[in-house]
Amino acid sequence: MAKVFEKTKMLTDVPFHYCPGCTHGIVHRLVAECIEELGMQDKTIGVAPVGCAVFAYNYFNCDMMEAAHGRAPAVATGIKRVSPESLVFTYQGDGDLASIGMAEIVHAAARSEKITTIFINNAIYGMTGGQMAPTTLVGQVTTTSPLGRNEETQGRPVNVAEMLATINGAYYVERTSSHDVPNIIKTKKAIKKAFQYQMEGRGFSLVEVLSTCPTNWGLSPVESMGWLKENMIPQYPLGVTKDLGAAKEGDAV
Repeated sequence: MAKVFEKTKMLTDVPFHYCPGCTHGIVHRLVAECIEELGMQDKTIGVAPVGCAVFAYNYFNCDMMEAAHGRAPAVATGIKRVSPESLVFTYQGDGDLASIGMAEIVHAAARSEKITTIFINNAIYGMTGGQMAPTTLVGQVTTTSPLGRNEETQGRPVNVAEMLATINGAYYVERTSSHDVPNIIKTKKAIKKAFQYQMEGRGFSLVEVLSTCPTNWGLSPVESMGWLKENMIPQYPLGVTKDLGAAKEGDAV
C-alpha cells in the first residue's frame, strides 16, 4: 500500500496538551514540516513562550529555549547573533507577544533581527483563564470584560501585522488563518517563505496566524471555526502586509 502521509520527524511522540479544537497543534505541525522540508533539522533553534504554548519545547524535535514572558524575541536575538548559521524562530501567542512582549517584538523588527516569529492570535488569554487580550475584539466577552470589550474605556484591538509592517526593519509580514484547509495550506506557504528568507540572510519576518480558543470562547470546536471566520477576519484581514522580497522582484509590497 502506498504511503500518502507520514508524520514529520520534527515532532516528538509526546501528546499535545492543547484543548480539543485549538489549532496550536496544526500550526506546530506546519512549522515542523517546513523545517524538515528545508533540510534544517539539525540547524534549528526554537524559543518557547509563556502561555498555552509554554510546553512547545516538548513537541519540537530540535533545540529549544524557554523565554520569560514576552521576551522570546530578545532570547532569539542572542541565539541568532552567536549562531548565525542556525534557523531561529519564536513561537508566541497574543498575550505573550502583543502585551508584555510588545516592546520586544517591535525592537526586534526595528533592528531587523534575522529571526522568524510565528504569532498565534486567538483574541484572548488562553492559559490563564480567558482574560481580555490586546487582540480581543470590541464587544467580545472575556472574564475581564464580562459585558464585552468597551472601545471607549479599553480601546480597540491591536493589529500586530499592520503595525510591524510600518517598521523599516521588518522584511516580511503576513497574516494567515487556521480555520479551514485552504487557509492552512496558505499558512504553511507563509511559514516556509519566512524561513527561506531567514536562510537567505534577509531581515526580520513574522507570520501571524488567526487561531481558535473554543474553551475560553465558550464554543464547540466547529462553532469556533465559524466564529473566527465571521468575527476575527473582518478585524484582522488575511494577506501579506509587507514583503520586501516581492518588492525587489517588482511585485506589490
